[in-house]
Amino acid sequence: MKQTVHFTKMHGAGNDYIYVDASVYTLPDPARCAIAWSDRNKGIGGDGLVLIGKADTPGADFSMRIFNADGSEADMCGNASRCIGKYIYEKGLSRKKVIRLQTLSGIKDLWLKVSDDTPSHVESVTVDMLEPRTDSREQFTGAAGGEIELVAAGRKFKGMFVSMGNPHFITFVADIDTLDVGKYGSVLETDPAFPKRCNVEFAQIISPERIRVRVWERGSGITKACGTGACATAVAASLTERALKKVTIAMDGGDLEVDWNPPAGHVYLSGPAEKVFEGDIDL
Repeated sequence: MKQTVHFTKMHGAGNDYIYVDASVYTLPDPARCAIAWSDRNKGIGGDGLVLIGKADTPGADFSMRIFNADGSEADMCGNASRCIGKYIYEKGLSRKKVIRLQTLSGIKDLWLKVSDDTPSHVESVTVDMLEPRTDSREQFTGAAGGEIELVAAGRKFKGMFVSMGNPHFITFVADIDTLDVGKYGSVLETDPAFPKRCNVEFAQIISPERIRVRVWERGSGITKACGTGACATAVAASLTERALKKVTIAMDGGDLEVDWNPPAGHVYLSGPAEKVFEGDIDL
């Protein structure tokens, strides 16, 4: 007998995922579902699948698992976690305005900004992305904390590795609007420097307070935005003295706000989260 699963399609700055309440529905093979449902021609369409479940870690309210469009499981997604905050509140699963979310890269605090005019509506969500790392040996084999040079399809890219729980390589370019993100991103993702593959951010400094970024996501390809990528870019730009610690990251799907708070060492990501539509699909 086929099981019908109710889903919600949501996006954060165009970074779109399919959300399922795992406390209601059991998916025996979420990787397979992610591949089939993410297909933009034959499925629902999205950058991947997100399961919202009960937390099994003390101190957490809910849990998330995220599967990329190719079925691989990611440690964390900033945009998806913000959408989860909106989902939980607007579905009435919790009335907390600060939600603690269990992820594979630790517990993340979500701060919900609820509309004064419509108390059931979440306008935006800020997530504490915790501390960035430049020395994650299981994700990066190069020297920590500095810029390195990699070659992709005959072109040299100078950049920095930053882990926000998941790995990122940020390279600063001057031709972001004409650069072939798919051509170079697909090669850099699988560079030997990254044992578990890597997300790639191509960034161009507009001003000390604004950075334009295009993204190649590990397991999903070109996406409209990446929350952890926005954070990693802000950190890399600050460490290399290209930008301030509080910046706007302008991605293809919209703007995200990043604030790296040095005293605490945490990175805070803010931006909109939107529901696109809901529906049912056979498992």
